Amino acid sequence: MNCHDEGKNQALVNLKKARSLIDTMIGMVESGKYCVDIMQQNLAVIGLLRSAHEKLMDNHLKTCFVSAMSSKSEKKKEDMIDEIQKLMKMGNK
Repeated sequence: MNCHDEGKNQALVNLKKARSLIDTMIGMVESGKYCVDIMQQNLAVIGLLRSAHEKLMDNHLKTCFVSAMSSKSEKKKEDMIDEIQKLMKMGNK
């Protein structure tokens, strides 16, 4: 398997939906729409971005991570583990 799997396609759908909602929110702010309505759209965007992140991580673990862990190269394995640990730390901030 490679990193261009179904999970990436699902994440892409969510990212495009988020982009569309962000454009909508910008228009709402510019036209002075009610704050709560804008915040509801913002929460929807946050949910889509979280979902995209989860789909990308799941895809990465099932493809790139599995590939690295089956490698004979200890450096490749260590690098992959370090990469995942850095992502986890970034996500917890």
